[in-house]
Amino acid sequence: MKSYRKELWYNTETRRKLINITPQIENCLSESGIKEGFLLCNAMHITSSVFINDDESGLHSDYEKWLEKLAPEKPYDQYRHNGYEDNADAHLKRTIMGREVVVAITDGKLDFGPWERIFYGEFDGKRRKRVLVKIIGE
Repeated sequence: MKSYRKELWYNTETRRKLINITPQIENCLSESGIKEGFLLCNAMHITSSVFINDDESGLHSDYEKWLEKLAPEKPYDQYRHNGYEDNADAHLKRTIMGREVVVAITDGKLDFGPWERIFYGEFDGKRRKRVLVKIIGE
């Protein structure tokens, strides 16, 4: 069995952003040479997320509005965590959107449904953060 590991780095110019990272993940899969197995992709920071969904701008806008209703950024003093930092909402948004995805690999390709794509969700941006890609298989 083979194993592959790579870190992808992101630094958004805005506090919140959704990025389709499927092409980078597919590049990792190609580099790995693995044809059958599993791919794990996870955010290595507690204010960012990796998740699977459709790459559709209306849905992305809906996410922004929905997440902001569930865990609004402001006022900052509504959160007990916001003493040293102002990112309690980002921690909550990450919990809602999830930490990682696992995708089956079949015939050297991500075994996706028709519209599935992998996204990096940033909820407290403007600094470098990393995503781990780990692939195991043959």
